[in-house]
Amino acid sequence: VDPPLAVWDLSSSLLSLWMNRFYIYLGFALGITLWICVQIVMKKQGFARILAKAVTSLHLPVAIIDLRDYDPDDHLVEEITSKNVCAFLVATYTDGRPTESAEWFCRWLEDAASDFRFGKTHLKGLRYAVFGLGNSAYSSHFNKVGTNVDKWLWMLGAHRVLTRGEGDCNVVQSKHGSIEADFRAWKTKFISQLQALCKGEKKKSCGGKCKKGKCESKPRGSGETQPASGAQGESHHREAEEEEPCESTSEDDFGTDDHQSPSSVVDVEDLGDIMNHMRKEKRENDQDEKASVLRNTEKNEDNKGRAMITPALREALTKQVDAPGARRLLQSHRCMEATPSLACANKCVFCWRHHTNPVGTEWRWKMDQPEMILKEAIENHQNMINQFKGVPGVQSTRFEEGMQIKHCALSLVGEPIMYPEINRLLKLLHQCGISSFLVTNAQFPVEIKNLIPVTQLYVSVDASTKDSLKKIDRPLFKDFWQRFLDSLKALAAKQQRTVYRLTLVKSWNVDELQAYAELVSLGNPDFIEVKGVTYCGESAASSLTMANVPWHEEVVRFVRELVTLIPDYEIACEHEHSNCLLIAHRKFKIGGEWWTWIDYSGFQELMRQYEESGGSKTFSARDYMARTPQWALFGARERGFDPKDTRYQRKNKAKDISGC
Repeated sequence: VDPPLAVWDLSSSLLSLWMNRFYIYLGFALGITLWICVQIVMKKQGFARILAKAVTSLHLPVAIIDLRDYDPDDHLVEEITSKNVCAFLVATYTDGRPTESAEWFCRWLEDAASDFRFGKTHLKGLRYAVFGLGNSAYSSHFNKVGTNVDKWLWMLGAHRVLTRGEGDCNVVQSKHGSIEADFRAWKTKFISQLQALCKGEKKKSCGGKCKKGKCESKPRGSGETQPASGAQGESHHREAEEEEPCESTSEDDFGTDDHQSPSSVVDVEDLGDIMNHMRKEKRENDQDEKASVLRNTEKNEDNKGRAMITPALREALTKQVDAPGARRLLQSHRCMEATPSLACANKCVFCWRHHTNPVGTEWRWKMDQPEMILKEAIENHQNMINQFKGVPGVQSTRFEEGMQIKHCALSLVGEPIMYPEINRLLKLLHQCGISSFLVTNAQFPVEIKNLIPVTQLYVSVDASTKDSLKKIDRPLFKDFWQRFLDSLKALAAKQQRTVYRLTLVKSWNVDELQAYAELVSLGNPDFIEVKGVTYCGESAASSLTMANVPWHEEVVRFVRELVTLIPDYEIACEHEHSNCLLIAHRKFKIGGEWWTWIDYSGFQELMRQYEESGGSKTFSARDYMARTPQWALFGARERGFDPKDTRYQRKNKAKDISGC
C-alpha cells in the first residue's frame, strides 16, 4: 500500500517531483492530478466539464481529454507511476459498441486484457473510476462499454477507486430519475473519494492500525475476484457489486479497498473486519428482499402498471414545451398537437425531444381514459392559445379561431399507436368534429392494420435500408426491419389518405434512391412528404449539427431524382419556408389540376356514415379531396406561402435559408 501523500521524506519528494514533472506545469496539489477521459460529444456544460469544475473546487489540477486523442500505448502506462486518478466517462452506442471516438481505446484495452504478454499487472498502480452512459431500453447491451472498460482495466491490474457508475437515459428506469441525476449521485461519491485520497484517509489492508507511512502489510491483489464478463441479466439496474464481487457497495465506496472474497486466505487479525462486512451485506440483502416483496405486493394490488410521467420526466418535457421553438401550434392555429403515449420504440438521432421521453416495445404503464385525454388536451390547447391574447401582431380573428379546435395532430412525441385505446380516442375526436392526423414510426404493423379510418395516416420512412434505418432510428425491436416492411404493407391496405414522411439528414439517409423507390412500391402511399431535418440544438443523445440540415435546394434535388424512379408520382406542392415538398400519386391530378387538399366537412360526413353502418360503408381518399390552391403548387412564385398572410423576413439576412 502506498504511503499517504502527506507523509514524504526528502528523497521520496524529489523522486516524485521528477516522476510527475509533466504534471507540474499543470499545477501541483498533494501530488494528485485528475484526468477525465471523455469519449462522447458533450453539451457545452456537459458531464466532463461539470466533473472538472467539481475537482477544481478541491484545488486539484484537471485535464479533460477526448479518447480520440488519447493513445493508450504512449500515455496509459505513464499513469501507473504518477499520482493521477483517471476518470473515464464512456457511452454505449448502437449494438453495445463504443462511439467512434472511443473505438480504438476500447479495442486496445480488450486486446491487452486478453494478451498473455501483457500480464495481469500491466497497469498495476493505475487508479481509475468509470461512469457509463447508456439506455436500459436496450436490455441486451445496457452500459456494455462502461462495464467492459471497467473489467478490462481491472484485468490488467489497475486499481478501482470507486464503484462503476451507470447513467440511464431511460427516465422510467433510471435509478435517480434521469441520467443527469445518476451522474450527480456518482460525482458526489467520486469527489468524496478524492478528498479521502488527498487526506491520506484511505484504509490500509491492515485495517488502518499501522502508523502512517509504515504499513508493512502485503497488497491484497491476489485475493481479488475477477469481475463478471458484463453480460446483462433480467434486471437492468442491479447493483454494481452483484455483477462484480470485487467492488465495494455504494455505502463502502469511500475509504475502502476492494475486499477479499470469502474463499481467499486471510489473516486472523482481519477476520473481524471481514465478518462485519459480511453481516452488513446480509442486512442489506434482507432489506432488499423485503423491499422487493413490498414492490411485488403493490404490483399485485395494482396491475395497471406505473405512471408514464415521472417527476423528472414532467420537468424535462415542461421545459421543452415552454421553449420558444416548441410553440408550433400557432403555425396551424386551429390544430391541436397532442399524444396519448409519450413512449416510443425508437431513439431517432433527430428526435426533437432529445430522448427525454420513455421508451418501450409494449404498453406497460397506467392508462388514462381517452375521454380524460381529450378533455385535458383541449383545455391545455386553449390555455396555450389564450396566453397570446393582446400580444402585438396576433390577429383577433385568428385568435378566436384558434380557440375552436378543428384538427388534431397525434404526433407531439412518442408513438401514439401504442396507446391501447387509440381507436376510442379517434372516435371521440371525430364525434367532436375534429379531424385526425396520426403519425407512426412503422414498428407496430398489427396496430396499423386494426386502426379505424383517420383523416390522414403518416408513416415515418427515415431510411431506405436495414443498416441505415438501424443507424438513424436506433429501434428497440430486434426484428425492426421486418416490422418496418410489414407496417408499409399494412399501410397499402388502408383506403383513406396515407403518407410516407421522409426526413432528410445530410450524410445519413440521402443516398440509395432506388431503395426508397422500392419501399414506395411496397406501401403505395397517396403522398410522400419530404422535408429537411430540423436542428434542435446540442444534445448528448445525438451527434447532429447544422451541417446535417440540407438546404432547400438540396431537398428539391433529392425529390426530383426520386420522382424519376416512381412513375406513378409527381411533385405536387412546395412549402419553402418549412423546407418541405409533397410528392403525390397521379390519381389526385384530375383534368390537369391537383386535388391534394382535404375537404374536412366531407370527411366528417363520411365518418358519420361509416360509424352508423357499423363500418360497412367504407370510403376512400378521393372521396374527401379538395382542389389545391395555385400558390401552394410546386413551381408557383409564392413557393407555398399564402399571399393572404404577411411574411416577416429577418433584417440584414445575407441569404434566404428557407426554413433551415
